[in-house]
Amino acid sequence: MTLLGNIAFFVFGGFIIFFGYVLGGLLLCLTIIGIPLGIQCFKLAGGVLAPFGREVYEVDPPPGVLTIILNVIWIILPGLELAIMHLFLAVFFALTIVGIPLAAQHIKLIPLALLPFGRQMRDMDTGRIYP
Repeated sequence: MTLLGNIAFFVFGGFIIFFGYVLGGLLLCLTIIGIPLGIQCFKLAGGVLAPFGREVYEVDPPPGVLTIILNVIWIILPGLELAIMHLFLAVFFALTIVGIPLAAQHIKLIPLALLPFGRQMRDMDTGRIYP
């Protein structure tokens, strides 16, 4: 079931989010200061390709000052736009009964898109942690 959900997610809007993350990563990697943020964009792009069967959780112990600074810079540069893309697609899919599972996945990814430093994705079945 997870495979079918991931295929449907990719076909119905997941590729748009994927290209948004990749484009953001490429633009951020043009500057030396933006390289850590660009690398985070590429990690998140891999995570949004198949969100079914994965969960987002906060890293333990709580993040430090550097994580907070990076999250603030992230919100200013690509984070807000990516979170708005997830929110827009979630509202769009929630309008139909068939699209509600896809909307739930977009809602699940909003916190990760908004504040990615200090959060990770993990497979719910195996516990494998995705970077």
